[in-house]
Amino acid sequence: MQCKICENKSDFFADAEILFKYTIKYFRCPNCGFIQTEEPYWLEEAYSDAINFSDIGLLKRNADLVQPTKNIIKFSFDSNAEFIDFGAGYGVFVRMMRDAGYKFFWSDKYCENLYSKGFEASNDRKYEVLTAYEVFEHLPEPVKEISEMLIHSDSILFSTYLIPSNIPKPGEWWYYATDHGQHVSLYTKKSLEELGKRFGLNLYTNGKNIHLLSKKKINGLLFKLKTTPYILNLFSIFTNKKSLLDSDYNLVLNFLQKGK
Repeated sequence: MQCKICENKSDFFADAEILFKYTIKYFRCPNCGFIQTEEPYWLEEAYSDAINFSDIGLLKRNADLVQPTKNIIKFSFDSNAEFIDFGAGYGVFVRMMRDAGYKFFWSDKYCENLYSKGFEASNDRKYEVLTAYEVFEHLPEPVKEISEMLIHSDSILFSTYLIPSNIPKPGEWWYYATDHGQHVSLYTKKSLEELGKRFGLNLYTNGKNIHLLSKKKINGLLFKLKTTPYILNLFSIFTNKKSLLDSDYNLVLNFLQKGK
């Protein structure tokens, strides 16, 4: 197969059983290290529920991402601007960020907005930053879908776990997520650098799971500090803003009144 990141030839890497019934192949690029599945014919079945049944960590993950997001926005972007959460799921993270005082808006092509109704993003405007948390590993065509994200913002703040240095195979690393079959693209730092070059963007990463692709130049060491567990909370005193909860409640009431 051809690598979907750098377009070099990808070599067969491993077999694995997904969804407890399909044996599929994984391919690894010797140039950038990107790991991809064979063409994912099973995705319609895998997404019969937009949020997979085994994702019991959804709420904790969203809560854990609030502070690093606040840190990056507060110190590297205009914290009074508007932001879009791409692949926002039920809208949990949007609601959490608005509760924290940041003007986030919801966008998701596949999932129902349950917790951020009335705060859907507009398709005809640019946002200061686009967040795409736990999205990149789901992308069957990363280049095409990142191009779509860049329509909304020149800065993509995202999470995806980097492939460990020992290059584990399925069964040796939980992030393959073979139980639900939705993780079809797995990245190394080099593969993210290749994506950055392709789009003319700078890459910043904490070396583990939080990354930024942006036209903006920022301090890479500070990015790492602001997104590293046990350190990131030290910045919380500087990132506190007045919650939008009360004003959002009034907006929702006005929306309901107009609807009647």
